[in-house]
Amino acid sequence: QVQLVESGGGLVQAGGSLRLSCVASVRNFNTYAMGWFRQAPGKEREFVAAIAWTGGRTHYADSVKGRFTISRDNTKNTMYLQMNSLKPEDTAVYYCLADRRGDYYSDSSDIGSWGQGTQVTVSS
Repeated sequence: QVQLVESGGGLVQAGGSLRLSCVASVRNFNTYAMGWFRQAPGKEREFVAAIAWTGGRTHYADSVKGRFTISRDNTKNTMYLQMNSLKPEDTAVYYCLADRRGDYYSDSSDIGSWGQGTQVTVSS
């Protein structure tokens, strides 16, 4: 079973940047696809970005394309989300997801493992 711990959230002004990290406690981290989701108050959890096991294939929600960058360091069992040009609508709890199948699929959120989340708040 994968244990995921997110960090790096906080309060930032609009236009600012944050970098989220997700550390995975699993022996074969380099075979997992990883992803970020977020959930704002009163809204459903939504996809943000995902990265395949090799790091060579990434996916982004349209709302974050050009502003967010997902990456991973398989030597550190860690995935990152660099968030630039933050907007108040980016305010949410951000969750880390691990999918043992190695790539991101439409049902990854149904079968993957989740972290506890980290709060990101963007003030206007």
